[in-house]
Amino acid sequence: MKKILKYTLIYSIISLSSISCNRDLLDPQPQTSVPDVGAFDTESRISSQLLSVYQGLKAGNFYGGRFVVYGDIRGENFLNQTSNLVTGSDVWALNPTNSATAVVGLWQYAYETINRANIFIAGMQEIGNNVVGPEVGNGYIAEAKLIRALSYFSLLQYYARPYADGNGNNPGLPLRLTPITGPGESDMARSSVAEVYAQILTDLNDAENGLALTNGSEYNNTTRAHRNTAIALKTRVYLTMQDYPNVITEANKIVSSDAPFTAPTGVTHALQPDIATVFTNYTTTESIFSMPMTSTSGDYPGTQNGLAYYWTPGSSSGGVGNGEYALNPNGIIANSNWKSSDARRAFVMTNANGSNWLMKFKAPSPYTDYVPVIRYAEVLLNLAEAKVRSTNQVDPQAVALLNAVHNRSDKSTTYTTANFASASQLIDAIMLERNIEFLGEGLRNNDLVRLLETIPAKGTVPAKSADQNGYIWPISANELSLNNLMTDN
Repeated sequence: MKKILKYTLIYSIISLSSISCNRDLLDPQPQTSVPDVGAFDTESRISSQLLSVYQGLKAGNFYGGRFVVYGDIRGENFLNQTSNLVTGSDVWALNPTNSATAVVGLWQYAYETINRANIFIAGMQEIGNNVVGPEVGNGYIAEAKLIRALSYFSLLQYYARPYADGNGNNPGLPLRLTPITGPGESDMARSSVAEVYAQILTDLNDAENGLALTNGSEYNNTTRAHRNTAIALKTRVYLTMQDYPNVITEANKIVSSDAPFTAPTGVTHALQPDIATVFTNYTTTESIFSMPMTSTSGDYPGTQNGLAYYWTPGSSSGGVGNGEYALNPNGIIANSNWKSSDARRAFVMTNANGSNWLMKFKAPSPYTDYVPVIRYAEVLLNLAEAKVRSTNQVDPQAVALLNAVHNRSDKSTTYTTANFASASQLIDAIMLERNIEFLGEGLRNNDLVRLLETIPAKGTVPAKSADQNGYIWPISANELSLNNLMTDN
């Protein structure tokens, strides 16, 4: 155990900050003078270590920014403006190499977060649960398992073939579930995609069973995992696996049978009446899980990581960012079914030179917009899609779920079952709604590859079909160098 705790200190995740729930605690400051033998000896040290696991997840190179950006720029809705490899021009062009900034960086930060979770879980099981008691300790472990599950799921979306290709039988990821405590422990072969998904679901099921029904405040219900967080993420995981019956089973736990749809137990998740509210008041019941940011040094994503840095132009053009990616005039904004009266059109700004920009995230440097991980709107559309795909029928509840999201922003359109001559037409409407609703929130790549769909052409970049090189990323050059059992894609 002492070896594990020394590694904990190396990663600077010890803090003696107050144990009270506070957004500043999501950026615990290292206290390297704390003896390694005491890392799990007090409630405040344990709490700080758990918060540092969240800190790994919210890093700008991971879920605090770049992971989300990559999920959108691989799709067809954005055009690169700067040709900067550091900010993902090769990701946008669908041709990053093993040593690319994105490929190496995301792998590193995701696995560091996984290792933080593993260190924390091991420390709690050996020492921490005796300090805080089994009920509190198991809740803390559940939070760490949820973060580990989300990290593995995130890696699968870029570095492994989609589950639909071979029912998960392709090479997945090294499935590291115990702490790496020193050199010489990196060798591990890739588990299959199916095996990694099985572990993700095991962690999320454990999290659901161990997490609190509510964390006691709007802030903590948004930034810390609770039971409904685990359930919501399971709907995404099962949808990605095309396991539609289980999407329905999980979603039914937190979605009422009739409109207005709300979560009947735990945190009372519901859509906000105005979509704009979600991106100004970050802690509403629609935001199931988000990465919080503040202007405190070290508690924001970093200049080249923040979403507003990527999606908005410079201040002279009406934005707060660097103008890295403008909206593609031939992408989703060109779709005639996205009406000009739709409230979500207000997120699209056209500047003087005619370029279109996404202003959904607009906090200026140091870019303190909260980064959404999952919203209730996604759960509703996950359930709608699963209902239709599992029955191949124009399902009335699916239409109602689609209306809940669509009507919120476009009150002029209310769908009925008569609007859809076939299940495929309803699926098309649901997928269109997802493309509009989650623009700039990182879901586009997943929505394309989970269905083995061709990534559409954009600008000078040709379309990329599921059987072409570059549909998924190569493995990080650093992993290939350090792990003698690793194989490339």
